[in-house]
Amino acid sequence: GRQFFTLLNEPLESPFNQMVKRLFDLFLSIPTLILILPPCMILVKIFQMLQAPGPLFFKQDRVGISGKHFTIWKFRSMTFDREGTRDESIQAHPQDARIFSFGKIMRRFSIDEFPQFINVFKGEMSFIGPRPERPEFVEKLVREVPYYNQRHNVKPGLAGWAQLNYPYGASVEDSMEKLKFDLYYVKHQSMLLDILILIRTVEIVLFGKGR
Repeated sequence: GRQFFTLLNEPLESPFNQMVKRLFDLFLSIPTLILILPPCMILVKIFQMLQAPGPLFFKQDRVGISGKHFTIWKFRSMTFDREGTRDESIQAHPQDARIFSFGKIMRRFSIDEFPQFINVFKGEMSFIGPRPERPEFVEKLVREVPYYNQRHNVKPGLAGWAQLNYPYGASVEDSMEKLKFDLYYVKHQSMLLDILILIRTVEIVLFGKGR
């Protein structure tokens, strides 16, 4: 018991813990991609066709570990005519007029995030980690927020310590506050902390306490 607890609290910098975290990500992503994502795709597409015709997925450039760029996958929750314009570069917020009605439900229960398990499976993201941001926002925040680049020392995640502990926000001040939680996670990351974040995240999703 005590030996297992000690293993869970080891920093994830060691090759062993990196392997454990990767196996943890695959354990979560593979069943989701096989069993959950396909029926969600059908359901989401039906509502998109009824409320906001256009592509099923929304893909966007994000910044990952070591500053590397990757393409993030999400179910489209906004009207396509505006997402296809420069409005796409505007930071979204919960009352955004671009979000169609079923899109609001998807965001509330984080259904729009499910395709990101593709990114987790590919190794571009982890299930737990700092939220990945767009390159244009990262470029600005690196200039304005001290130590912001430190959050790129780990893979970005679907869920994270900052997402649990700080409400949705898009300002530089919000980013500075969220960075405190991201840096705490980078410094104290462990499988035990990941499991605690996972449990709290599942509770939020099931009870619709999301965005």
